[in-house]
Amino acid sequence: MKTKAVRLWGEMDIRLDEFELPQMKEDELLAEVVTDSLCMSSFKAISQAEKHKKVPEDISEHPIILGHEFCGRILEVGEQWKDQYQPGDKFVIQPNIGHPKGYAPGYSFRFMGGDATNIIFSREVMENGSLLKYEGNSFFEGSLVEPLSCVVGAFNAQFHMKKMHSYEHVMGIKEGGTTALLGATGPMGFLAIDFAIHGPKKPSLLVVTGRTQSKIDMARRLYTEEEAKKNGVTLIYVNTREVEDVAEKLRSYTENDYGFDDVFIFAPNQDMVNYGAKMLAYDGCLNFFSGPADTQFNANVNFYDVHYNSTHFIGTSGGNTDDMKQSIELIEKKIVNAAKIATHILGLDQAAETTKILPELGGGKKIVYTHHKFPLTEVDNPEKISDDTCMKGLLPILEKHGYLWSSEAEQYFLEHAPEI
Repeated sequence: MKTKAVRLWGEMDIRLDEFELPQMKEDELLAEVVTDSLCMSSFKAISQAEKHKKVPEDISEHPIILGHEFCGRILEVGEQWKDQYQPGDKFVIQPNIGHPKGYAPGYSFRFMGGDATNIIFSREVMENGSLLKYEGNSFFEGSLVEPLSCVVGAFNAQFHMKKMHSYEHVMGIKEGGTTALLGATGPMGFLAIDFAIHGPKKPSLLVVTGRTQSKIDMARRLYTEEEAKKNGVTLIYVNTREVEDVAEKLRSYTENDYGFDDVFIFAPNQDMVNYGAKMLAYDGCLNFFSGPADTQFNANVNFYDVHYNSTHFIGTSGGNTDDMKQSIELIEKKIVNAAKIATHILGLDQAAETTKILPELGGGKKIVYTHHKFPLTEVDNPEKISDDTCMKGLLPILEKHGYLWSSEAEQYFLEHAPEI
């Protein structure tokens, strides 16, 4: 079977290629990808190429398929897996498949990645339980399961002492406590706001920071203080651009300068880590969420606070399979509205160039429809869509859903957008 796929050949060298997939083996699966969500981690991969931890050294001869946030349907099932999977099953993928070299779909494999029409799942994916069934009513939300799982994993990885001086830890953010999301005005930060408001453990106070007022305004439109209050959370947005002492300013929002039980860092910024650490309350936990490209990235740690105030630091890189399962449930049951972060759509023909300029693009997640060709388009920009005659039927659907992408809009797109 032929496939079309965006492949990495070298540093910033990605191409849309058409090639033949090998014959599927009895311990493999053949699948159709419907959507992939573009991720900044892919930009890091194409920027570093062979220097990236997950990218093989021989990509100039054996290029890999990009994309690790994807959703689709199973087409054929190898004999070994016929009791677990059926043709027609919808799936999402947990990229951390337990490969001994840390290899992952979207970074490391010739025939397995999200920016493709058809792919082959190798046996280690199924053996590790990383190919998960998905029953949501849209494919694009399935592509957002993986990024949501990164947030879920970060919240689950937080820990606090069961009681003072106890060596027994309670996992997760402190329920009813104080939480700060620093630099959280991108799509991952938006998911974190949503999860903090609607997840199983909620803080009593949630402070969200950014340095660009338009992004803060967008966050406030999507996640209102009123909605947070309905769920028992006091939500405060703060623009820190002109704030001289951020730690002091943010601590002032906590009662009696208590500080924060949980602090999440959403940008690889040294100053942010430094003042984030100063914000921690007794037994406070700081999560360095955003992965730096600099292998020598470091920041100051106050070991007096580590010793006497029991502050602690962790970092999470993606979610695990249990986090993925929890995320599937959150999306399927509409507890978290992942559609709010899907701000752009595009066809596979635009995926390579769009990946190259991801750091320059505003908005949230960019959803690739792999079997179609379509320009990169903001879903809340009706003027741009109205220029495309075949897509004019999208306008009343978008208006109906408040110019958020939806399963109804997706279905119309899949039926009317030109095929690649």
